[in-house]
Amino acid sequence: MSKVENNKAWWLVLPVFLLVAFSAIIPLMTVVNYSVQDIFDADHAVFVGVEWYREVLLNERLQESLLRQFIFSFTVLAIEIPLGIAIALMMPTKGTMASVSLIVVAIPLLIPGNVVGTIWKIFGRTDVGLLGWGLNQLGIDYNYAANPVDAWVTVVLMDVWHWTPLVALLCYSGLRAIPDAFYQAAAIDRASKWAVFRYIQLPRLRSVLVIGTLLRFMDSFMIYSEPFVLTGGGPGSSTTFLSQTLTKMAIGQFDLGPAAAFSLIYFLIVLLVSWLFFTTISEMDKDK
Repeated sequence: MSKVENNKAWWLVLPVFLLVAFSAIIPLMTVVNYSVQDIFDADHAVFVGVEWYREVLLNERLQESLLRQFIFSFTVLAIEIPLGIAIALMMPTKGTMASVSLIVVAIPLLIPGNVVGTIWKIFGRTDVGLLGWGLNQLGIDYNYAANPVDAWVTVVLMDVWHWTPLVALLCYSGLRAIPDAFYQAAAIDRASKWAVFRYIQLPRLRSVLVIGTLLRFMDSFMIYSEPFVLTGGGPGSSTTFLSQTLTKMAIGQFDLGPAAAFSLIYFLIVLLVSWLFFTTISEMDKDK
């Protein structure tokens, strides 16, 4: 006799589905509608098809922002993933110090983005900021408000300080999930620390690293408040990322049609790159 499945639990998902439909799908459809129309006012709109998409894709300023965004995202990923793994490996595993270290590492994650930008804005000042004043005392001409390279490096350091703890905590949880039997076998074989990391810890961290990489890419690709507070996108446009360009277009210039088309392209880029990340890493796991 076949077992009858009880699907009543799916009714519990219905409120979540309705909430997502109201908060995400309906606004998304509104943006799609705006992206194919020229909006004059609430009662007058003209259908323009893909004109706004063509305009956005050929806009040199947006192309520069897109390139700048990719460089920033891959730069912080290249720093935060290895650094997060290293911090997780150095954290104690037992006793009071384990709890203390978890709390200390998690502190930057509790700070809102606009506050992080304010902290680093003060920290990098050459008159009262420890970073700016210290570098100038060492003979380094540092000024994030006037030098594009200094501004770029400061934004990267700020993001690394803010979000590396997320990678570290994810890796720490992955390391703690490894059974002691693996370490005992490695000790019997007199395996080196590098061998333990290479053949035991790193393979067991792959799933965690996939999650961490995807989260950090999506978050870094949508960064807004931290660089906006720190540099305002300057000097010039050296730290103007896609989110800031979109905000200026939608709110500052009130170009709703191009802004809607730009936001959809923005969304598709994040979705596509995240899918490529996930697919590539999953295929690598299958091969091994």
